[in-house]
Amino acid sequence: MGKGTTYIPVIGLEIHAELNTRTKMFCDCLNDPTEIEPNKNICPVCLAHPGTLPVANKEAIESMIKIGMAVGGETPAVSKFDRKNYFYPDIPKGYQISQYDMPFVFGGTLAGVKLTRVHLEEDTGRLQHVEGGPSSPAARSGRPTSLVDYNRAGVPLMELVTEPDIREVEKIGEFGRELQLVLRYLGVSDADMEKGQMRVEVNLSLGTIVDGELKFGTKVEVKNIASFKMAEAAARYEIERQREVLESGGEISQETRGWDDPNKRTVSQRKKESSHDYRYFPEPDLPVIDLSQFDFSRLKREIPELPQAKRMRLKKEYGLTDDQVELLVFDRPLAEFFEGVISELHEEREAPLEKTVPLAINYLTSDLKGLMVADGKVDVADTRVTAENLADLVELIALDKLTSRTAKDILKTMYETGGDPTEIMKTESLEQVSDEGALREMAQGIIATHPGPVADYKKGKETALMFFVGQAMKELRGKGNPAMLQQIFKDLLT
Repeated sequence: MGKGTTYIPVIGLEIHAELNTRTKMFCDCLNDPTEIEPNKNICPVCLAHPGTLPVANKEAIESMIKIGMAVGGETPAVSKFDRKNYFYPDIPKGYQISQYDMPFVFGGTLAGVKLTRVHLEEDTGRLQHVEGGPSSPAARSGRPTSLVDYNRAGVPLMELVTEPDIREVEKIGEFGRELQLVLRYLGVSDADMEKGQMRVEVNLSLGTIVDGELKFGTKVEVKNIASFKMAEAAARYEIERQREVLESGGEISQETRGWDDPNKRTVSQRKKESSHDYRYFPEPDLPVIDLSQFDFSRLKREIPELPQAKRMRLKKEYGLTDDQVELLVFDRPLAEFFEGVISELHEEREAPLEKTVPLAINYLTSDLKGLMVADGKVDVADTRVTAENLADLVELIALDKLTSRTAKDILKTMYETGGDPTEIMKTESLEQVSDEGALREMAQGIIATHPGPVADYKKGKETALMFFVGQAMKELRGKGNPAMLQQIFKDLLT
């Protein structure tokens, strides 16, 4: 291969997510990702002291079954754990309890990407690389040192492996965010990448078309990726690096590389291991798991409406735009609040739903969400605005009792005080003026005192009409019905 060859990115992902069980995978230590005191949640089992035996966490296995159901994977009749042997300072045992040939989930699809498997293992500890402190031998020797915190060691860790189905870099983030959503909807993981609860690895090669079929190149794995944006950047860099190597006549080495985010590049870490390098064998301290003993019917009932189903329903039922749907799907509390508002609007209201639903979604996702962002609030439930009161505000707008400008002011007051919009409107005398006779009389006076804009309008300058409407709204302190005013001025000026 060389210059002129067309290369096709062949990308697969390996994504780890910590499960939010109460305890660790094989012992009773707390699974507490918020713990900041090092080596607090540890015991002889998760530290692999001699004579200790692991016991599998049932809650974690049930979470895996739910994940399998959510992605349409196959859960086998039996499963087992295996020992994955490799040494690293943050692995207390010198091996990791994982799964090799009998994972909890085979296959499935998500966001249009086929899955190979989803298996369960235990997480490692954390290493902290620091300069030596006053009492540290490393400080006395003038060398940096590494500290290990085993609080995370033994935490249940899901690993999902995709088929090499991805051809476009942007699909990495799309897939990752969809998986993150599914895990959160299921309630099995917070999947917070900033806290290390979800990690992504990119497997990438450059393929070529040979005899009409795609032939894969040599795969490179990229680790140390802390966000989907970084994953996409790493993939773009690796595509260009591998292309340059191939076009210059070189060969790609099968290796593990790390993402160096400050320098926006991948760097070689080690030769890529194969499965036989880990010397997998069945975990002798844990029995084969008979999955028929689990209550699949109950677990299925516990699965909520998942993101893709919610997208389809929201669009079909309410006629929302794609952007509005995505905002609600990514913010479940906001979606629940929205449907609470719609439920209130169904209750013996004067205004028709075809008018109130678009108003509700706009005021929720634009105005109320804007107030929340400015206030640093994430959850709509933490605000003083209730679904019932927002529904009341929407109906006042739909019935032309409030102008859009006044409604925004009232919403701000509702946000600050939790007040009822009708009471706020009455107390502050903000009801929209829609009395045609009074508006016509005011319009006649404005026209009489502005002969210049009258002449402009009669010469065909449409902007003059809005000048008159603006003058009327100014006199009415924003409470005039703008549509009615516009029509009145048109009638009087023609």
